Amino acid sequence: MTETIGFIGLGNMGSPMAINLLKAGYNMRVYNRDLSKTQTLVDAGAKRGVRPSDVVEHGGIVITMLANDEALEAVTLGIDGILTHLSPGGIHISMSTVSPDLARKMQKLHEQQGCHYVAAPVFGRPEAAAARQLWIAEAGHPEAKKRVRPILDALGQGIFDFGEEAANANVVKISGNFLLASAMEAMGEAFTLGEKNGVERTKMYELFTQTLFACPAYKSYGKRIAEKNFEPVGFTMQLALKDINLVLDSAKEVVSPMPLASHLSNRLLSGIARGRSDRDWSELSRGVLDDAGIE
Repeated sequence: MTETIGFIGLGNMGSPMAINLLKAGYNMRVYNRDLSKTQTLVDAGAKRGVRPSDVVEHGGIVITMLANDEALEAVTLGIDGILTHLSPGGIHISMSTVSPDLARKMQKLHEQQGCHYVAAPVFGRPEAAAARQLWIAEAGHPEAKKRVRPILDALGQGIFDFGEEAANANVVKISGNFLLASAMEAMGEAFTLGEKNGVERTKMYELFTQTLFACPAYKSYGKRIAEKNFEPVGFTMQLALKDINLVLDSAKEVVSPMPLASHLSNRLLSGIARGRSDRDWSELSRGVLDDAGIE
């Protein structure tokens, strides 16, 4: 590979993704607000930037993998942001979970600069990112998607295209996270009902994940919930609350009631109030145990 990719955001997800692009043969320039998090990539051959604009090549490709809307706006639109340095023909691949509204804004601003914004949020935990097993929802300009396809192929096991409107991919992403959180709540309630009736939680998990719900989400999160073992942390309750609130904001905008999402927001907020902000989001099921009077 001769193309150089800029990568911004080296957290639990971004770091293994950037490493996989290095392994795929791409030249890399990396930036993270906490510069110490760039060291692993630098040791592996990437070049470090001390500001977001440092990782941008004129007409090049930049990937962002950030925590929220505010972080994406800061690295894109700030004084040292990437947008004014990307130049015509450049592509910004946003793989973050952000609001559909911000995706619309970003796509418009990039088009005004003569470059492209491709939304490509991912499904998968850090271990899936490391194993190149992410699922990717993409949306954006057709030619831009064609150009970045080899990059996305190096990061995941499958890509689903949702058209030219970047916001579509983010609607899909927050909807998926809503479904995952809903499954965790449902498993927490079901396993707790069993436990209070003297049924072993792990036995219920084995039955359901081998029959009715034999799928990755129920198997991976169900095991944590059944065993009440929520380590290691892959995605925090604080970030989950942000995503569920994005769902509620989007639902309100299009007048689509989502009562379960409201319950999940309160469930997560309650967990955070109990000091679980940085715990794994599957620990939202501890709220069910709290309600049921189980230590």
